[in-house]
Amino acid sequence: MLCFMLAFNFYIIKNKIVSYFHAKERLKTHKVEPKIMKEEVKVSKRAKSKFLMHFICLSFLCCSLIWVSQLFGFPFSMPCLFLSQTLEAHDFVHENVDMLPKPPLSPLCSNGTILCDRSHFRTDICFMKGDIRTQSSSSSIFLYTSVNSKPSTNFPSHVEKDERIRPYTRKWETSVMSTIDELHLISKPKPLNNNPRHKCDVMHDVPAIFFSTGGYTGNVYHEFNDGIIPLYIISRHYNKKVVFVVLEYHNWWLMKYGQVLAQLSDYPPIDFKSDPRTHCFQEAVVGLQIHNELTIDSSNTQFNESILDFRGLISQAFEPNPPNKFQHHKKSPKVVILSRTGPRSITNENSLAKLAKKVGFNVQVLKPKPNTELSTIYKAISTSDVMIGVHGAAMTHFLFLKPGSSVIQIVPLGTDWAAETYYGEPGKKFGLNYIEYKVEPRESSLYYKYDENDPILRDPNSVNKMGWNFTKKIYLDDQFVTLNLKRFNKILVCAYEDYFTRINVLR
Repeated sequence: MLCFMLAFNFYIIKNKIVSYFHAKERLKTHKVEPKIMKEEVKVSKRAKSKFLMHFICLSFLCCSLIWVSQLFGFPFSMPCLFLSQTLEAHDFVHENVDMLPKPPLSPLCSNGTILCDRSHFRTDICFMKGDIRTQSSSSSIFLYTSVNSKPSTNFPSHVEKDERIRPYTRKWETSVMSTIDELHLISKPKPLNNNPRHKCDVMHDVPAIFFSTGGYTGNVYHEFNDGIIPLYIISRHYNKKVVFVVLEYHNWWLMKYGQVLAQLSDYPPIDFKSDPRTHCFQEAVVGLQIHNELTIDSSNTQFNESILDFRGLISQAFEPNPPNKFQHHKKSPKVVILSRTGPRSITNENSLAKLAKKVGFNVQVLKPKPNTELSTIYKAISTSDVMIGVHGAAMTHFLFLKPGSSVIQIVPLGTDWAAETYYGEPGKKFGLNYIEYKVEPRESSLYYKYDENDPILRDPNSVNKMGWNFTKKIYLDDQFVTLNLKRFNKILVCAYEDYFTRINVLR
């Protein structure tokens, strides 16, 4: 309505201005009869007078609207009038994550709005504001609007009466996404009568974030990359004044990450499916925001947080009173060896530990089990100066190292790309001294299973091009590593020397 009134008044003013100056120009440049001249003068004066009156009326109208909005709390934001031109889905590109609307989005637009961005190839995310109520039995979140209000036209590409979303950050993997519970976001008029189904069982005065812990949850890499880090990105700016509503809730997940979640929210998480009560919110975010593998793009966060800020949060969760940074500067640096069982394990791990001790390291062999507390793993790794591990999910624990430490990733045959993408590049961004040790054919158990000229040994890239199933079957699930200790000794010496170089700089 406001847009129509503004456009109509500007149209009238434009015509009056044109009429006034057109008449004036004719008086100057044309010879006209005295009688006609008097009539033209009258017309031009009337045009000028009407122009001034319309301008005064328009100014009064705008001031009145702004004054009324401030007095009664109605939203009046000029950005809302033009936001539809800047939030079109086709304006987003997969690489430009920074173009995503930065939370909180709700101050930009009025109540009764559902705004979804589906442009990113990794994740969908929806924002809701208004009278929001959950109904777990139908996997629905309702947004009730006033019966007198009309659907907003400010967001033609985003606002829908019925949106569906699977709040998990592996959107491109259709196979796993099909296992994620789907939520229905429904906008509908508020019931006129006091319908008992419309009542709130639990009123919340802080926003909600809905997300799933299904999918690959159970694998520590995915727990951090697809869940905890994206949750940090989307929730940090709320300063703990936010409620987490979890789909496919697991008690073990809450026990494992409870200390981390407590750094992000002052409230206990809600098990969406098992809680039949109607929870009511004024604002909600459905889905999480993800940037890249085990990293955070500081230019795309509200307060320029980086992956090091995330590491600081982990430290607060497990070590609220960290020791002085010089306290760990001991005569012998510590190395932690992440021990694997099954495929990609190191067959001569004991000899590796003895070699590291001979080089001068204090050695700890860490054998985490599914029920090992995260705080125990954090303590072992955060007090280490070097971490050694074979490519696999456990390498995610480099996030517990102090920036500047060394991480040695042993890369089995056929895993070069995955090792660099998932841990090498993120480790460098984290500020670690990343050292890659590529296994040679003779160090792999595959050497004794295939002919030495077989592409599996000579050209792993050609095998990987055959598809993920071949990579997984051959290189991930059927390979063991026996290190050439003479060759690996050079890597250990390099990491040992780097430690003393680093502490000398710090001193």
